[in-house]
Parts: sequence; structure tokens; C-alpha cells
Amino acid sequence: MSAAPPTRVSRPRLAVLVSVLVALLTALLTTQTGTADAATGTALRNDTGLYPRAIRLAHNGSANGRILSSVVTFSGNNGLGAIYESTDSGTSFHQVGAVSDPEAAGGQGLCCSTLFELPQQVGNLPAGTLLWSASVGQDEANRRMALRVFKSNDVGRTWSYLSTIVTAGSTGGLWEPEFSVDASGQLVAHYSDETDSAHSQKLMAARSSNGLTWTGHHATVISSLATDRPGMAVVRKLGNGTYFMSYEICSASGQYQCVVHYRTSPDGWNWNSGPSLGYRPETADGKYFKHAPTVAWAPQAGNPLGRLFLIGQVLYNKDGSVAAGSGRTVWVNSTGGRGTWREIAAPVTVQSTVVDYCPNYSSALLPSTDGNSLLEIATDWSGSICKPYFATSPVPSS
Repeated sequence: MSAAPPTRVSRPRLAVLVSVLVALLTALLTTQTGTADAATGTALRNDTGLYPRAIRLAHNGSANGRILSSVVTFSGNNGLGAIYESTDSGTSFHQVGAVSDPEAAGGQGLCCSTLFELPQQVGNLPAGTLLWSASVGQDEANRRMALRVFKSNDVGRTWSYLSTIVTAGSTGGLWEPEFSVDASGQLVAHYSDETDSAHSQKLMAARSSNGLTWTGHHATVISSLATDRPGMAVVRKLGNGTYFMSYEICSASGQYQCVVHYRTSPDGWNWNSGPSLGYRPETADGKYFKHAPTVAWAPQAGNPLGRLFLIGQVLYNKDGSVAAGSGRTVWVNSTGGRGTWREIAAPVTVQSTVVDYCPNYSSALLPSTDGNSLLEIATDWSGSICKPYFATSPVPSS
């Protein structure tokens, strides 16, 4: 999580308070807009589904081409990772599995999960192994949060515990795990870390040669200002082998609080090139995203770099006002993130305009294999429920 500590209660990390928060926010929406309209698209599920993720299988034999998605949900006081599958290129989804971590049961707390398919063998884990990880334990007294990893070898139907990336040595938070495989073939876990007393939050990475033991924990984005909060890393590998990371940096109040940044790495492990805090992506007319970014990559004919797709929770104009296209815009870039970004219509239009843990929060983007269409899964309020919605749109060529 990357908002400043006073706003933490607005995020889904105190599971025992979720129902109260939802009721209050619904009342606020009704007061502000007269209705609590939901996003366009098709509901992935008819109850709570937070922090959506989507992958297209490419290393699972006859299952290749299927799309798997995940969301965080709750059954009573138990946190669950719900796993969905589409066999028709994202036209429809049905639930095929669930990750049930005992450390997220009984009100202990679950947040911000990720879903990943191994593109190559790592240790004894074959290519195609599915990995799921999330933050657990945030709601326990005197908490010691952890980032725990589960694996599946049957296309998401069943899951078993694999390892723990890191366990907090204090009551500070560990949030938002994200996986990649670096140039050496090791599995890398990126995450947000609040356990360093000298930094409100920093971005970290650790790696594993077998998926079981994790070493080399080090900061990838860290500010000289103790109050800055880099967080919510998402990593993709470009066509030329460069690794691209999107993230937010929350800081003191102002026009650029929680503005989206990016940086690159030649090997997916060393991220110290360029400015210490990275670069702020913008459109030609100076628009920028704030809060909860995600990024996706697809090949592009004639372009070895391929094409990047970027989204953030709220889109702003150069002068700091909210842009008319906020909640309904995705950006495209074909130069590895350099230069300006082009706006296209988002497949899902998010109606709610409040800035909390639901509307357009960390939306999932999944381009087609040729990059000519884009699937999005975005969350929005539907009455008192934060639901995930999905839709696919063509990508304009220019």
C-alpha cells in the first residue's frame, strides 16, 4: 500500500471493518451523485472482488491461450483468492479454483494478490507452474505480516503452499507482491515494505533459484525523503529484454501526491539506472496518472520494443484538475516508455469518482497476443459492493 498512513483505513487492509467502510462509502456516493452507478462491462462475480489480475497461459500445453484471472474476496471472515478461467478469449469467465491460506482465515486479513505463470523452469518447478501470492496478517494484534506463495500445477484448480518471500520483523506492513523472472532465470518477487523505520515505505525485491528460499532482499526504489512512499510495483519484460516497472510515489499533499512513475532495468534485478525516483510518464499535453498503476506489454509488428499499456486510478490534466477521461482511459507507448504516451478508450468505463480502494483501483490489463485488442478487469462500486467488471476493446492503430 502506498497512501500516507492517515488514509490507510480507506484501503482493504482491515478486513473486519470492510463492511462498515463499504456502507459509509456507498452513502457518500449516493450523496455526491444521487446514485451508485457501476462500471460498464460484465461482472466477473456478483460480490466483492478486489485487486484483479489476469494472465494468458503460454506454457501449459493444451491449455495455452486460456485466460486466468484472480481477485481477493471474503467468505465470512476468511480471505480468499478466487481464480477464474476464460476459454473464449475473455468473452466469459467462470470460477475454477480458490486459494485458501490459513494465515488469511479467521479475520487475520488478506490483501492485494498477484497471479503469475512461470515462463521457464525454476528449480524443480516446471514451466507453466502457476504462482499466487498476497499480503496476509494485517489485521492481527501485534501483527507480523508475511508474503506467502502458493502454487498450482493443474491450471488453477488446486493450490498448495510453496514458500514465504518475507515475514515482517515489526508491525510494519508488507504489501502488493509481484513476480517476474530475471535475466539469470531466477524468480523475482517485488513488494512494498513499511518495516524500515527510516522510510515510510520503499519498494523491495528478493529472488529465488527454486521458489522455496528467497535471498538478496534489497531496495529497488527508495527516496531520500523519509516520508515518500514508493509502492505498487508491476513489472513487464519488453521485446528487447529490458524490464519495465510501473509504480506510484505517495508523498506530502500536493498536485503530484501518489503520481505514477516508471523505471527500467537491463536484467530485471538491478534497478539503479536513471533518476533515483524514476520517470513520470505523461501525454503530449501534460496529462498524468495518480494512484494504483498497472502496466501490460504486447508485441507489435515491426517494433522490437513492442507496445506498453498503462493505466492509473485517476487521470489528471497538466494543471492538476481531474481530466474528463478519468476512469475511462488507457495509455499506449511504443518506445519502451520514453517520450509521450497516447490515450485510448479503456475497455471498461468506471463510473464512481471517489478515490478509495475500489473504483479503477489497480485494474488488470491483458493485451491479445498480437496487441490489437485489450482486455481490462476493473473494480467499481455497485451499491455497497465493490465488484470486478471485464470487457475487451480493439486497440486503435494510431
